Amino acid sequence: SRIIIDHLKQHNYNGLVFNHYGPTEATIGKTIHKVDLNYNYDSVPIGKPFSNTRLYLLDRFNHMVPVGVVGELYIAGDGLARGYLNNSTLTDSVFVTDAFDPTKTGKMYKTGDYARWLPDGNIEYLGRVDEQVKIRGHRIETGEIESELDQSGFVKQSLVLAAADHKGYKRLIGYVVPAEKFDKEQLQVYLRSRLPEYMVPAIWVELNEMPLNANGKIDKKALPLPLSSDGLGENYTAPSNETEERLCAIWQDLLGVEKVGTKDNFFELGGHSLLVIRLLSVVKREFKQEISITTFFELLTIEELSRFIRLNQGSGDIDLEGFDSLTL
Repeated sequence: SRIIIDHLKQHNYNGLVFNHYGPTEATIGKTIHKVDLNYNYDSVPIGKPFSNTRLYLLDRFNHMVPVGVVGELYIAGDGLARGYLNNSTLTDSVFVTDAFDPTKTGKMYKTGDYARWLPDGNIEYLGRVDEQVKIRGHRIETGEIESELDQSGFVKQSLVLAAADHKGYKRLIGYVVPAEKFDKEQLQVYLRSRLPEYMVPAIWVELNEMPLNANGKIDKKALPLPLSSDGLGENYTAPSNETEERLCAIWQDLLGVEKVGTKDNFFELGGHSLLVIRLLSVVKREFKQEISITTFFELLTIEELSRFIRLNQGSGDIDLEGFDSLTL
């Protein structure tokens, strides 16, 4: 929608523009939003219900979610289809009893779309339920990450996908069209201030524009693959001592990447809780150092981990408090 609006602005269009939402199962039109071409939208709402339509945004327990919270969109009221011809199984799975109908006779359609209520009563569309991914044991709606990116002011467009590495572990990839200069660290710091660590993409791809299909939607199949599986780019820092060299080799083997820099973050390279346990086991064997998981979370780079190991060798346990002030 934003692409279309930007195009209309460039051509000084002065007519009326409406953003319309509605699946075939609900006779097409169920929400509508009058677009203000003078307004700088972060995300164009799909609008408010009309035509005797009731909309519910529900969590996985079928409870209504409050304003601003992501839920699955259900449609009830006039205009719902009866179901799918000769497919009662599919019909029963998505045309369910309207739990909020006092008569308990009505149906509501489970759209499979994620959305959230905005304070002004409009609805913001966030993506498909089947685009939900599981990262490090956490279920993630990529649309929620994209929404935060689009509101950051740092990007014109964004898309977040999950892709498996060579060992089958999924990692988030952020595709962005920057508003100005692309700054990976700026985006990550911004997202970490609003989302949990596991929802921050490990790999980023800068694009001049998003590839579109014939319907004007982003063509995910045409998106370029990251140049490398480690996402290091120009900020690679080579090891400067034997401990760092040994640790880099260990990380490369565990994470399955070709090159690890001493300033790279373990989790940004695709690390997860199970690999942390394996890593600390190898460190204990190779360096005769026993490091707790809690301590490791303060030492997420080769540089910091190497520094801790070298300081700790032969000197007993070291208290991490004030660790940043220690020097070799």
